[in-house]
Amino acid sequence: MFQSKLLCVHFVVLISVFSKTDGYYEYQTHECVFSSRDLKDVEFVLSLVFNKFIYLQFNSTVGKFVGFNKFGQFNADLKNNNSAELQQWKGEVDRYCRHNDEIFFSAILEKAVPPKVHVRSLRKGSGTHPAMLMCSAYDFYPKQIQLTWLKDGKPMTSDVTSTEEMADGDWFYQVHSHLEHIPKSGEKISCMVEHASLTKPMIYDLESSVLESDTNKIAIGASGLVLGVILAAAGLIYYKKKATGRILVPH
Repeated sequence: MFQSKLLCVHFVVLISVFSKTDGYYEYQTHECVFSSRDLKDVEFVLSLVFNKFIYLQFNSTVGKFVGFNKFGQFNADLKNNNSAELQQWKGEVDRYCRHNDEIFFSAILEKAVPPKVHVRSLRKGSGTHPAMLMCSAYDFYPKQIQLTWLKDGKPMTSDVTSTEEMADGDWFYQVHSHLEHIPKSGEKISCMVEHASLTKPMIYDLESSVLESDTNKIAIGASGLVLGVILAAAGLIYYKKKATGRILVPH
């Protein structure tokens, strides 16, 4: 999927000369500039730089060397009068740019690896305390990814925290999204993942047994609390009735 209006790929070849005594530094860069995936408009640009100043440059579209100071102009005249060398640099647009750009597209720019996704509970909910849920995506490329929590198919925005995409150090990435939520019986919690490697968003459901377990624990706890209140009230009423019905016998 090529969306950039202008893409400039720098395959930089550093041929440098550095003198510690005088601080002179010279290098050259080879650049491939194009704006479309078919590479029809690709151009090769060779730049010779001395102490950060470009003094000589070749552009395959222009078809010749151009000097930007006296030394550069002198060398440009020499190279432009050498038809063999000039033809060699013109050929770099195919040998260097188109060849390497195809490798760049297939191996880097268009490379896409789908994520491995896990949805699980980190902390069980109890009473009014919410459960902590986590949606994790591992080993995906490129970096950009979107995780969205869903409740019964609708996006959830509150109580959601996400970490930034983290590099694994091997060109792959991972990301984790956390959700604090008080589970309710019968609801469906899911994590929706959107990524360049996927033709459509993928939805991963939290196991219903996890939610049912949390819901059952909350229900049992609440039932126990209500039962305790009822038993305490019944005991108090019974005690008061017994106390009222007693007959005091004088000594």
